[in-house]
Amino acid sequence: MYGAILGDIIGSPYEFDQGDKTKDFPLFSKRSELTDDTVMTVAVADAFLDAQPNADIEWIRNRLVRGMQKYGKLFPYAGYGGMFRRWLKCDDPQPYGSFGNGSAMRVSAVAWLYNDLETVRSMARLSAE
Repeated sequence: MYGAILGDIIGSPYEFDQGDKTKDFPLFSKRSELTDDTVMTVAVADAFLDAQPNADIEWIRNRLVRGMQKYGKLFPYAGYGGMFRRWLKCDDPQPYGSFGNGSAMRVSAVAWLYNDLETVRSMARLSAE
């Protein structure tokens, strides 16, 4: 999870850069900042950390949604896509068939918190929904 967050911040100045692909760049610059992926990674981790071992799927799902909306409001200018930005403001947010890679970016906490492959897969799927 640390690696995902650090990589996101370190790569933030180059996220949409289509230029030279070099390994010679500073790890941090004045343009380095957290992005929507960091914010949602923390939101997902917070939700799973809050879940008791016997928490049911619906409780976790609701906690994920509430947590993502909470962190989205705390960091409203982190660079969310339009559809996700609207989802963050919904009173009754539902899956919307995103074309983005957000769920893949924020899933690192799942492998960090769970120990067996079946649970990791199940919780990763849940966080993506």
